[in-house]
Amino acid sequence: MSHTPVGGLPLRHAAAWSHATQHPFLEAVRDGTVTESAFEAWLVQDYHFVSDLLAFQGRLLARAPRLAQAALAGGAMALVDELTWFEELAATHQLDLMEPPRPETATYSALLRKLDDADVAVALTALWAIERVYLDAWSFAAPGAPAYRVFVSHWTTPQFATYVGDLEQAADAVATRPAEPDVEAAFVAVLEAESRFWAMALGDEA
Repeated sequence: MSHTPVGGLPLRHAAAWSHATQHPFLEAVRDGTVTESAFEAWLVQDYHFVSDLLAFQGRLLARAPRLAQAALAGGAMALVDELTWFEELAATHQLDLMEPPRPETATYSALLRKLDDADVAVALTALWAIERVYLDAWSFAAPGAPAYRVFVSHWTTPQFATYVGDLEQAADAVATRPAEPDVEAAFVAVLEAESRFWAMALGDEA
């Protein structure tokens, strides 16, 4: 029996998906009510997460089947460029990238390390979920308040959407019916971690 396409996961977990992709933090970016200091604090934490995501992606590439290698390698190079972009932002906005990871960031990164021991199909689907959540979340925030429009635009490019689609195809190609329970669990774990990551920024406004 064939597996269930991973693209159906958001529908099967609609409430959690909605919370992760239409979070109040994203609404605040869209309408401009998030403070500059809170947004910049979130940027620093996202820099830490992207660093850990790049490391995870490199490890996944090393054990991925041939059909997934091109998407993973291209995505890894995009993350290298993303880190450079963050560092340029830090220089312009006086961001302290040496600020340590917060608990929410550390928890998300721990999930990535846990996925190192998961079946390739599970890890690849989780990576797709991370990137698909990010794309859908910033698309929900689009076009963003004027102060944040450049960031929203950066995270909603057609190239990024194409990459997310490539990851979905790769995840479907390696998926198996026996792995589906673990795939579902990893997907839910990503949504929970993402929602906490958005909420972290709003905590700075409390």
